[in-house]
Amino acid sequence: MKHILLVEDDPGITQLLQLHYKEPNYTLTATASGRDGLEKALAGNFDLVILDLTLPDMDGMEVCKGIRDNRISSAILMLTSKSEEIDKVLALELGADDYVTKPFGIRELMARTKALIRRSEQAPQHAPEHDKEIIIKDLAIDLNLRKASLNGSRIELTPKEFDLLVLLASNPGKAFTRQELLEQVWGYSFSGYEHTVTAHINRLRIKIETDLDRPQYILTSWGIGYRFIG
Repeated sequence: MKHILLVEDDPGITQLLQLHYKEPNYTLTATASGRDGLEKALAGNFDLVILDLTLPDMDGMEVCKGIRDNRISSAILMLTSKSEEIDKVLALELGADDYVTKPFGIRELMARTKALIRRSEQAPQHAPEHDKEIIIKDLAIDLNLRKASLNGSRIELTPKEFDLLVLLASNPGKAFTRQELLEQVWGYSFSGYEHTVTAHINRLRIKIETDLDRPQYILTSWGIGYRFIG
C-alpha cells in the first residue's frame, strides 16, 4: 500500500481523489491547510505528496520548499491552476518532481502518480556499480552521497536534477531525446510532458555552466535533444 498526502483546499478535488486513491493500493491523508500539510509531510512517511499551489494559509511553493529543506524525499506532484510558465519552473526548482495543471483528467493524474512512486522507489542505476564518482573537468558527482560540486563548491540540486545530471554524465557524448530522458528519469512512457525535461535542463545549466551561451557540459544536439560533453 502506498501512502499519499493530499494538500488541497478544494473539497471537490479532495472528494474525487478520496474516491480513487483508496485501499487496497493506496491510503490517502488529506488536509486543506498548507501549514498542517507541511507538518504532516515532515512527521509522516509518505510515498507521494500531492500539493496545491494556491492554499489559503501558506503558499504551496513554501510547503514544497519546507519539505525539501528538511530533506524529505517523498515525491511531490504540484497541482496548479496557473498557466504562467515561471510558476511551473519555480515549482520544479524548489523540488517538485512534476506538476499538473487544473483542470486535469483523473486517469492522467493516476498514471503520473504511479510513475512518480515507481521512480522514487528505484535507486539510480545510470552509472556502473563500481563507478561511485564521476569527474569531468571541474565537475564532480558523488553517487554515494548524491551530491555534485563545481570547482570544489557544492551545487544545490533537487532530486530530479541530480538524477538527470547522473544519467547524462554517465553517458558522455550520447544524445538523448526529451522523451527518452522523460522515460528514464521520470518513468513516464507517454509523450506530452517534455517541457518538464526542458525546465530541468535549463535549471541545471544555470547551476553548472559559467557561460550559458557557450555551455561546457550539457550540450544541445539539434534535432535530437541533449548530450553531455564527450
